[in-house]
Amino acid sequence: MTGIAERLRATTGEDVATWNERVRGTGLGSEPEVRAWLAERGITGYAQMMLVMERFGYPDFLTASADDLIDAQYADRPALRPVFDAVVSAALGLGEMHVQARKGYVPMVGPRRTFAVLQASTRSRLDLGLRLDHREPVGRLLPARSVGNRDCAVRIALGSVEDVDEEVLALLAEAYRENL
Repeated sequence: MTGIAERLRATTGEDVATWNERVRGTGLGSEPEVRAWLAERGITGYAQMMLVMERFGYPDFLTASADDLIDAQYADRPALRPVFDAVVSAALGLGEMHVQARKGYVPMVGPRRTFAVLQASTRSRLDLGLRLDHREPVGRLLPARSVGNRDCAVRIALGSVEDVDEEVLALLAEAYRENL
């Protein structure tokens, strides 16, 4: 959001607070009206999205904490939470990285880019997407067509903590190293 606000100021010469005042001053009461008004002034894309949310409220998933987002992902599949925790714990031991919670998935980002993604795909399966561009889906490595943000070429289906074995840990470490 900070980056969007900075771009808004750079392109228009005005900050978010000033644009918020202008939007309120129009008296427009619907999102489509505000979007059209902003577009007439050359404000589109992310800047428009942010100003609309400033006016009508941010979605819960943008204001929730990382813990709240992750808890919500596993609320109806508590058996998968220990699997998630085991993978994240292993990833944290690989080196410099951070976990980014999203509404439906959790990317793990190294110093340069995302190297893995965790997504509770079903009530009984957690997919570990791995950014291993040179790997083909074979054996436990499956195609990762719909895991997270689509940066991952392959995925591993995990159903229990026991599935987080030496092979999975080695592949996770390989993905981390490959994306440094």
